[in-house]
Amino acid sequence: MSFDQDELRGEVTRGARALVVCPDIRGVHYDIGIEARLEEARGLALAIGIVIADSFSLPIREVRPNTLFGAGQVENIGIACEQTDAELVIVDGALSPIQQRNLEEKLERKVIDRTGLILEIFGERAATAEGRLQVELAHLDYQQSRLVRSWTHLERQRGGFGFLGGPGETQIEADRRMIRQRMARLRKELEQVRKTRALHRERRGRAPWPVVALVGYTNAGKSTLFNRLTGAGVMAEDLLFATLDPTMRSISLPGVEKAILSDTVGFISDLPTQLVAAFRATLEEVTAADVILHVRDISNPDTAAQKAEVVEILRDLGVIEGEDTLIPIIEVWNKCDLLPENERAELVPGVAEDDTTVAMSALTGEGVDELLVLLGELLTGKARTHSFSIPVAHGRRIAWLYSHGEVLVDEEGGAGKDGPLRTITVRLNPKEFGQFENIDE
Repeated sequence: MSFDQDELRGEVTRGARALVVCPDIRGVHYDIGIEARLEEARGLALAIGIVIADSFSLPIREVRPNTLFGAGQVENIGIACEQTDAELVIVDGALSPIQQRNLEEKLERKVIDRTGLILEIFGERAATAEGRLQVELAHLDYQQSRLVRSWTHLERQRGGFGFLGGPGETQIEADRRMIRQRMARLRKELEQVRKTRALHRERRGRAPWPVVALVGYTNAGKSTLFNRLTGAGVMAEDLLFATLDPTMRSISLPGVEKAILSDTVGFISDLPTQLVAAFRATLEEVTAADVILHVRDISNPDTAAQKAEVVEILRDLGVIEGEDTLIPIIEVWNKCDLLPENERAELVPGVAEDDTTVAMSALTGEGVDELLVLLGELLTGKARTHSFSIPVAHGRRIAWLYSHGEVLVDEEGGAGKDGPLRTITVRLNPKEFGQFENIDE
């Protein structure tokens, strides 16, 4: 088999046969068990159309700085590749540039780590201009550390610039400089995107409609629930990271004429640091929500560990401080239809004890009505009755109350300096009351 380093640095191709290896390093704490980690790694590979030739975990007593695995383990991986005709090796962990290069040389195959694989998925799925900017920034951040000097084609020197000439700069230095320049431009563009998002959030804050954000571990069923509630056609497949770009649609709730439902990117354990930073603007949408729906795959054996991952990210975003939740959170125990009857029965006491929990199935629709009622109660729970004397000529203010509040009484109210008055008694929540106060006729 010929070995071409340029080929090794090529893109991961859809349909490639891959060997998935999950390192289990002694002394390292993992939030989920080794079998669940291996299954998640397989799911990541399948999400980008890779054919899994084989998958297994490898215990590592001592991390080898040059290859991560021991010499015997590297040899066994190579044999497994030959036996399964695998042309790609996926390591479900972080590889240093040196480790990745050495493994590629020893195995004579392309090697990609967890970060690289997730970046490939994000690069394929990002649909909006913002999403593409974020992915490119994360990819460049990842790639610049992969420009190692042992790649001979990057060591050639260029001629000097200006009149003095000089030794010039090596190709690798030029490539790194261009990457840094491109990253600087992308950061400026993303900063503008963040400012635009902030303006949109501020505008929505002045709008009468509350915002409900869906969050949860990847593949928990957020997009299926989103489609169920809105009738939208958002991609909802049994794949990790089926949704990357935030999507918003309007929904009706009991007692709430209109609310905005926002679907967000799924969370995952050990999300690459490059992506945490690059996608922060997307996740910031969550901080502007009036209510958060935390969708959990209750049928997953690791649902508790997945919840812990989501809660930790919500802490990082400032949604949770200590024991206090700054934005109301409803836990949606999704996929209950996949549980055996005895396990489904065990959910009932937990739901009954907590009035912010709903057991449901977004796929079948079971429990959706209960969720809508709970959402409506939460959004209208702080509503108060207000009475306003409004000049009849101020039709805009009167129409606003009818379209955004629950009008209880509307009667003639005498005369004022601006003409005849109408006395309107209406139920408004604090947000709506503040918006009404700021309406100019």
